[in-house]
Amino acid sequence: MRYFIRLAYKGTEYHGWQIQPNAISVQQLINEGLSVLLKDQISVLGAGRTDTGVHARQMYAHFDSDKEFDCKEITYRLNAYLPDAIVIKSIFPVHSEAHARFDATSRAYEYWLVQEKNPFLQDAAWLVYGQLNFDLMNEASALLLEVKDFTSFAKVHSDVKTHICDVRKAQWECKDGLWVFTIEADRFLRNMVRAIVGTLVEVGRGKISVNEFKEVVGKLDRGAAGASAPANGLYLVKVDYPQEILNGI
Repeated sequence: MRYFIRLAYKGTEYHGWQIQPNAISVQQLINEGLSVLLKDQISVLGAGRTDTGVHARQMYAHFDSDKEFDCKEITYRLNAYLPDAIVIKSIFPVHSEAHARFDATSRAYEYWLVQEKNPFLQDAAWLVYGQLNFDLMNEASALLLEVKDFTSFAKVHSDVKTHICDVRKAQWECKDGLWVFTIEADRFLRNMVRAIVGTLVEVGRGKISVNEFKEVVGKLDRGAAGASAPANGLYLVKVDYPQEILNGI
């Protein structure tokens, strides 16, 4: 039987989602918890992989098990087993071919940025001093909807076969002093959002113009773009699936 997990986590203390040889990851802890509770070797597969320090307000994963169990009870017991920074929202059965990664139709990220010191957002947002022109940053962001090849914002030497992505939304909004950049696409490349945000901040600072931002995109060269924004401000906030998967069996 295949099951989906809906979860969230604060990534500050973890080396990303994916299992690492010499570091603690979210995937590792969930594998260990389910294996203990179900008395079986369980391996979960996530909708994607977040990097070290990146957070997820919504993440999905799936796993297979021949054991019979009550989903609500295992959800409760797994939450008791896991650290406070990881929460399991629900576990539900799906059809045997449902896949947390390949069946996802879109993903959305938020990047949080503040411009004055805030102790409550110390590990949750990027503190950027100095004036930023968010109108120009939004003008540059809108260009991303016309882009197909995101090589300029892709991690160098990554193992992906293509840098083509379909970005459907890219916009900055101010929410009670917190600037939030929301970007939605069918897929994302490693480090892509942080590289985009870092380059957009260069636009906001007046270091590059909107036209120069467009030229950066067209160069298909990671070296042409700005430095990546810090990981602590990045959140995976939504993963969409066909409704028949989310409805379960």
